[in-house]
Amino acid sequence: MPILDERHDFAHPVESDPAWSESYYFNAYDPATDTGFFTRLGIRPHEGRMDVGLSVWLPGTDLAVVAGVQPQHEMIDRDLAVAGVRYERLAPMQTWRLTCDAEASIRDLAGGRERRRGRIGMDVTFQALAPAIGSDGQGRGGTGVSAETRRHVGKGHLEQAGRWTGWIEAAGVRHHLVDTHGNRDKSWGPRRWGGPRMWRWFSINLGDHVHLGGIRIGTDAGDLHRGWIWRKGEAASIRRWDVETALAADGLTQATVHLRATDATGRVAALRGDVLRVASVAHEVGDRRTIVNEGLARWTGEGHQGHGIAEYLHQLDDTGRPLVPIE
Repeated sequence: MPILDERHDFAHPVESDPAWSESYYFNAYDPATDTGFFTRLGIRPHEGRMDVGLSVWLPGTDLAVVAGVQPQHEMIDRDLAVAGVRYERLAPMQTWRLTCDAEASIRDLAGGRERRRGRIGMDVTFQALAPAIGSDGQGRGGTGVSAETRRHVGKGHLEQAGRWTGWIEAAGVRHHLVDTHGNRDKSWGPRRWGGPRMWRWFSINLGDHVHLGGIRIGTDAGDLHRGWIWRKGEAASIRRWDVETALAADGLTQATVHLRATDATGRVAALRGDVLRVASVAHEVGDRRTIVNEGLARWTGEGHQGHGIAEYLHQLDDTGRPLVPIE
């Protein structure tokens, strides 16, 4: 996967596919304050909408969620603001600022309290620690699993590791970020939530110098493995993800992830992810029921410890079980 230049941090030409989307995603976690977030903003001009979701990890097991949608009939790459959440590009491929001042729905992920309302504030800045690595979306996209993925998940994609500064505020208590890493990504092309049979997506930061991320996507044409690793100033593509999952008592939610990421040189990064808490996001498109389990995880590997995401997407059958067994 190549290093991408600054132009890919701006809007791409909109193609004719009615599911065309350009989206931005960011995540962060600070173990010192036990706070962080994951957030996605997407522009879907053929559908005439721009939408945002922001989920804030609060100390303990609370998750605050802000969601909103507004009309948007043309692709844009500035004024990215919906429902009190704003994304601001300060320097392409280098620095982004995210702010929020909004009412949120707050739930206890441990299930001990009823959902309630509360005010969430945030002012955080992302500073890149590595270049943006990904695919520029050019070319015809091949055949088989590659073409199937481009039709459902997007043509172009980048990911980038960074450090966060700033603060998160809930219930009048302000948490200043102390030691916070995270990744961002950007995707452009068709996005159909009911398309992939499953995916396993990983976003991992092991200190300032080792970062990796990528995905294994299950399609009707087979599995696609994509990803990247950045070790002390050098990038390599991931050619295979081998995953073993220990599940929670519900038989659906990931609890511990044993991961082997094999790069293009044959070197293997062996990692263990202990999932701290999981936020579930459901989608229904036609007769497809999809659940995305966003798992905040503590990762150990490569001689380091850090944090990141272990995200599992499942298509569910009529009984609520995954169509593809969890490995």
